[in-house]
Amino acid sequence: MAERVLDAVTLRDWAHTAVGDLITHTDEINRINVFPIADSDTGTNMLFTMRSALAEANTAAGSGELTRVATALSVGALHGARGNSGVILSQILRGLADVLSEADPAPAVVGPDLLGAALQRGVELSIASMGGREVPGTIVSVLAAAAAAVRRTGSGLAAALAAAGDAAAIALDETTGQLDALAEAGVVDAGGRGLLVLLDALTATVTGRVPDRPAYRPAPPPQTEPEVAPPGPQFEVMYLLHDTDAAGVTALRRRLGRLGESVAIAAGADGHSVHVHTDDAGAAVEAGLAAGRLSGIHISGLVTRRPQGSWARERAVLAVVDGAGAAELFGGEGACILPVEQAEPISAAQLLRAMVDTGAAQVLVLPNGHLPAEELVAGCTAATGWGIDVVPLPTASMVQGLAALAVHDPARQIVDDGFTMTRAAAATRYGSVALASEAALTWAGPCDPGDGLGIAGGEVLIVGPDVATAATGLIDLLLAAGGELVTVLIGAAVGDGAAAVEATLKAHVHDAHPGIELAVYRTGHGGDALLIGVE
Repeated sequence: MAERVLDAVTLRDWAHTAVGDLITHTDEINRINVFPIADSDTGTNMLFTMRSALAEANTAAGSGELTRVATALSVGALHGARGNSGVILSQILRGLADVLSEADPAPAVVGPDLLGAALQRGVELSIASMGGREVPGTIVSVLAAAAAAVRRTGSGLAAALAAAGDAAAIALDETTGQLDALAEAGVVDAGGRGLLVLLDALTATVTGRVPDRPAYRPAPPPQTEPEVAPPGPQFEVMYLLHDTDAAGVTALRRRLGRLGESVAIAAGADGHSVHVHTDDAGAAVEAGLAAGRLSGIHISGLVTRRPQGSWARERAVLAVVDGAGAAELFGGEGACILPVEQAEPISAAQLLRAMVDTGAAQVLVLPNGHLPAEELVAGCTAATGWGIDVVPLPTASMVQGLAALAVHDPARQIVDDGFTMTRAAAATRYGSVALASEAALTWAGPCDPGDGLGIAGGEVLIVGPDVATAATGLIDLLLAAGGELVTVLIGAAVGDGAAAVEATLKAHVHDAHPGIELAVYRTGHGGDALLIGVE
């Protein structure tokens, strides 16, 4: 492959390659994550941040303008930054965008001089985001080494990239001796390892040659029981801060410094990305409100790595459920519960914490349609870094989750158990009944506000004057292919009419489908009025 120039197209291609390479290395990076807190999510955070940057760059890729693509990467990273490593990554990308924006005339390609200046600007911005204090042995140390190497290289871009990668690799190895937490664990800095992945991705994109790097693995566990470190902060709080000034940022940084640790405030084109680890998440948000306008508030629990062999039991099932009745139902069948909060979707960090809290070395996860795919994958990936054997099951509804849970057998090997549960879930046809909020034309005909809509496969198949009528029609359709058990979960939207709906369904199944068993539970879930499954 001929060497490419680093223009707008190549820069966007690098972002795409970087996302793919971070996916490949996420588990490796998570496993060595011990600083500033051993929460096994640095690789996940860098992946999500880079994915957000790529999504924004894709909107500008067609312009062919280098500065516009670089700016889009910077904006996307700032808005999607996750964790300390994500904030710093956003500042590295902002360094490139700033240097290109200041160049006159506007450059069409990035050469060694601009690359060196961009990396150095990234160093300065990253240090500024952390309050002006550089901690040796972190991603910033690795970035500084790469920047210095590029500035010393007087030849072409390929040579500069090779020098940057080699210098970063050497600096990464040195991080183990620069931080006590890394030395005690026998690992290199996880953020620095992520940065090396990004630099190598750039080398591969420009030259077609993938640098050969060793896998960075955790040190073997000590023979003696390690000392238990004191618990750290409970929460990670992040948000975007708008409509503030330098004095407001200074005051906020000071306030967050009193509330917690790992404070990072990174500036962007349309605001600041704010990050802190704290025991008082509410106070951290209130401090931001005092400084300006907030958006994108993200609060997640922080977990502390368990010593190897400290799991309380062999296996657990973790079910994501919506509604107090659903929690009682799944809990009664022996599952651990991760409840859905209606205001915010469940994050990877919340999922990881719930898996750790099961106290089990093996965890079968029932997402039940309430976990975004990227959060499920990220949370499960992070859990493997904690030594948890995780099997996520493709349950798209709580009725499928119940079917899977019914055949769970902890006496089987986890692969066999997971396969059997997956097969039970897949054999469960499911649908839902929703209340129409407005007049519309559906596949099943027109509907009016308050009508019951029987939905399966994402399409409205039944329109009825009420929930019960739509439910009976949907049950008939689902049973057309056979079945022995109908499960109906009644949600909060049914309200005081739950008893009447239950009576109607029991009478209909008894009369129209003799021999079919009907199980009705009042789960109180949000969203659709009813969830219906047929096994």
